[in-house]
Amino acid sequence: MSIVEKHIIYQKQSVREALINLDQLASDAILFVASEDLKLVGSLTDGDLRRGFIKGLGFEDSILSFIQGNPKFIYEDEYDPTKIENFKKSNLKIIPVLSRGGKIVDILNFRTKSALIPADAVLMAGGEGKRLRPLTEKTPKPLLMVGEKPIIEYNIDRLINFGIKKINLSINYLGEQLVDYFKDGSSKGIEIKYVKEDKPLGTIGSVLLVESFYNDDIIVMNSDLLTNIDFSDFFKTYKESNADMAVATTSYHVDVPYAVLEVGDDGTAVKSLKEKPRYTYYSNAGIYIMKKKLLKMIPENEFYDITDLMDRVLEMNLKLITYPINGYWLDVGKHEDFKKAQEDIKHIKL
Repeated sequence: MSIVEKHIIYQKQSVREALINLDQLASDAILFVASEDLKLVGSLTDGDLRRGFIKGLGFEDSILSFIQGNPKFIYEDEYDPTKIENFKKSNLKIIPVLSRGGKIVDILNFRTKSALIPADAVLMAGGEGKRLRPLTEKTPKPLLMVGEKPIIEYNIDRLINFGIKKINLSINYLGEQLVDYFKDGSSKGIEIKYVKEDKPLGTIGSVLLVESFYNDDIIVMNSDLLTNIDFSDFFKTYKESNADMAVATTSYHVDVPYAVLEVGDDGTAVKSLKEKPRYTYYSNAGIYIMKKKLLKMIPENEFYDITDLMDRVLEMNLKLITYPINGYWLDVGKHEDFKKAQEDIKHIKL
């Protein structure tokens, strides 16, 4: 039973059925009353039933006599982090997600989801992981276990936590194992589809193999990362900047153990002196958000890297922004990275 089915009761059902359903929901005990075509009519809790009984209503009365008629909700295509934060501050734990036609299409439970980002996702999971052999001789790198889960599952679960429901996996090397593991995604309450390269298409070329995207924005990321990036803040920054593309970055520090002199154009005159300075650089973290319209800039059936697309975006005078990851990030590319991941996962919640 899906989360929507668990929380819906139709307006013609009985009060007794409502009590049974609320009891089964336990700590998530709230029902959303719907018409036969799934349009939201109201909400119903144990407290609403109790107050109705005190007023003299009984089991033979319609549940419409008990409900709250104007429950809070959010539209499926509405991205308003402030509104969601206000819901949380008001101690609302579960709200329905509606289509613009008023039908209930999803349920947002803040215990299991922290946001509702209107974007599709593509995870690049086709690499051979040669640097991690022999571990990857019979297992694709995204399915290597870190703690209790495969690397890629941490990323999928994190995307789900931020409300992403449509995820595409770009597979190649031992890709059938990924299909066998995740199947269609229904066990996680999402939709997972797969595309497979017939030949290497680079780090972004295979995105064109996806038949269609539901949303106007696409999150693209490498599947062999471990990170606790705040996708909600990342997406918010991208939208508020009115960017065409955003790239997440990690900081890389270089400490110079000597005094550094800055000299003029003549190569001799000293302009400034810095004692043992630290320089900070930002590196590509392998996580991107892009407008769907940028797909038209990617050549079909050709090897094309994400850096090629970023260069093209800049050439076209479109807006490309960076988003520094302030939390944890690790690219599991080598044996020492894999060993570090096994230790880090004991202390970091992803």
